[in-house]
Amino acid sequence: MTAVIGPGTPGYSRVIAPPGWSRWLVPPAALSIHLAIGQAYAWSVFKPPLEKAMHISGTGSALPFQLAIVMLGLSAAFGGTLVERRGPRWAMTVSLVCFCSGLLLSALGAATGAYWLIVLGYGFVGGIGLGIGYISPVSTLIRWFPDRPGMATGFAIMGFGGGALIASPWTTELLSDFGKDRAGIAETFLVMGLVYAVFMSLGPLLVRVPPPGWRPAGWTPPVTATRLISRHDVTANDAIRTPQFWLLWIVLCFNVTAGIGILEKATPMVVDFFKHSSTPVTATAAAGFVAVLSAANMSGRIGWSSLSDVIGRKNMYRVYLGVGALAYALVWFVGRDSKPVFILGAMVVLSFYGGGFATVPAYLKDLFGTYQVGAIHGRLLTAWSVAGVAGPLIVNAIADSGARHGKTGPALYGTSFAIMIALLCVGFLANELIRPVAAKYHRAPAESAVAPEGAEQ
Repeated sequence: MTAVIGPGTPGYSRVIAPPGWSRWLVPPAALSIHLAIGQAYAWSVFKPPLEKAMHISGTGSALPFQLAIVMLGLSAAFGGTLVERRGPRWAMTVSLVCFCSGLLLSALGAATGAYWLIVLGYGFVGGIGLGIGYISPVSTLIRWFPDRPGMATGFAIMGFGGGALIASPWTTELLSDFGKDRAGIAETFLVMGLVYAVFMSLGPLLVRVPPPGWRPAGWTPPVTATRLISRHDVTANDAIRTPQFWLLWIVLCFNVTAGIGILEKATPMVVDFFKHSSTPVTATAAAGFVAVLSAANMSGRIGWSSLSDVIGRKNMYRVYLGVGALAYALVWFVGRDSKPVFILGAMVVLSFYGGGFATVPAYLKDLFGTYQVGAIHGRLLTAWSVAGVAGPLIVNAIADSGARHGKTGPALYGTSFAIMIALLCVGFLANELIRPVAAKYHRAPAESAVAPEGAEQ
């Protein structure tokens, strides 16, 4: 049973916001973590140098990224309840240590030619930092912004999507300065690990949680439930027994699979698509494409999630999945002959990918209440683990197979695009089946009043 902390508890004054504390200081704290761990989305910039320097295939160079996403989901799932209990400051510190240690281990692996050490460091250790850091501010932000949960989570999770906007050109510049051999890759990992450690330290210093019973001035909870918004709470253990949880798991998994398939392969994909055109894409331009996708990913997280506060989560996911499938088809049928259409279509897909991540915590809050929303969110992120393997595996394996059979250009991606469109359609149907949670799963009012964030309430 989770204990509730009060003024007599050691450390209470350091974690509870004092009178007059601005809730708008919390999103920057979250951004300091998410902008750093969002470096994972710039992994495709490392792929070509690693493949050449360490003699590995496209599928092999995706392994650190895939493992990192797997560990993100697993650490979020298994650590979600602990994060709720220990609070965001503890979680942000753990994220800093794991993520930056992973980069330093990767530097050692590149320097010694031990690719397994890059997989271990970036994928396993760094992936734990991704998962704990990703969920670290979610429940805190929802409690600070009960009036605008979609916007609040969008602000934080925007940073994860926008991390590559910084990391992509920065990585390109570091590799250009240090070199694209093993030594240069090692120095790049080393510098990034040290700089991110300093930047991420802002999160634990700034974050606070609201006092028990706090509400925004002039705001009262809605009297009636609308658009699947429940006034009842559900525990994390009960939530995973509901069909709503698993339908939303499918929705998130398939939306992520479709987006991450483009994102992980972005640099070589845009080069392949226009390899035989009159104006081939250079390595620098390809890195710029990754930054553009990152901007779309980031803007989608705050823009679409804020819109979900107006039109509802279910309607928003109809857009993500339905329009997303159409955007994928546009990229395939028209984008192969037009760079602007290719770029625009990919940006739409990535904006929906990012928006889906930012909207899902608010969707969970609507369905299951705020009681253990952080822990429920962590368990739902196992969908990301599956998608983190499935998306890159589908795209890379099909492209590698096509290359062995003499295919080039857009022909390398036709089958994988068709699979992604089908997955988005299945996700659309799953979203349509979501209904309000049955009353038998609701917590009694007295039980729901007990705050789950034991170390910080």
